[in-house]
Amino acid sequence: MKGLRLRQIALVVRDIEQVRADLEAVFGLQVGYTEESMPESIGLENRILPVGDQFIELVAPVRDDVTGARYLERRGGDGGYMVICQTDDRAGRDARIKELGIRLVGGRDGKVYSFIQLHPKDTGGSFLEVDWHEGADDPTPPWTHAAGDNWMPSVRTHIVDAITGVEIQASEPEAVAARWSEILQLPVQRGGDGRPWLETKGGGCICFVADSDGRGEGLGGIDLHAVDREAALSAAAACGLAVSGDTVTIGGVRFKLV
Repeated sequence: MKGLRLRQIALVVRDIEQVRADLEAVFGLQVGYTEESMPESIGLENRILPVGDQFIELVAPVRDDVTGARYLERRGGDGGYMVICQTDDRAGRDARIKELGIRLVGGRDGKVYSFIQLHPKDTGGSFLEVDWHEGADDPTPPWTHAAGDNWMPSVRTHIVDAITGVEIQASEPEAVAARWSEILQLPVQRGGDGRPWLETKGGGCICFVADSDGRGEGLGGIDLHAVDREAALSAAAACGLAVSGDTVTIGGVRFKLV
């Protein structure tokens, strides 16, 4: 899929206000949107925090019988939930998903935007969503379906200013990398450490690693471009969060400052 961009990362958490507060304290972010009309069937509440013109989304189950609650149970607590990419090839995206016979768990098709959420059993790794939005290449992309029409005043970039990568962990990272490559039509590449990864538009990296924390398959890490690394690490220590080198753990996810 040409023009595929890493746009949004979602975490699923139990205490959404605590994780929000940690993200704001450590990375200087601010909530730009809360979806008040989330369908009852989804059973989630959310908070969206802009990182430049990308987003970190927090979701928390409001009932025990929804997918988000089961995901928390399966992975033993808070953690990464979904990788959301933006495509400028709407027709190509739809054709590719249909060609591969991938099941959908959600989606919407409109004139201004559309999105499809792919079944994780057909992708491996984590939930994967691919969106299309009119005006996505504007200097300030609209992203109205994801974050409403007034998220831009909440952008804060004095500590971090971009999401540069994600880390998908799996028992067979090579196989998951090959599957995502097939779906997203991006070639598998390898760094000096030999780990497979896919490069999206603008340099965003989707990296695949072995499950080393015992939590099973899922979205384990996020890379953030640091403007003020020391401020972030000092704030994390003050909050009592786990810090290892340039990596801070918040909401069960390893946030690495790069």
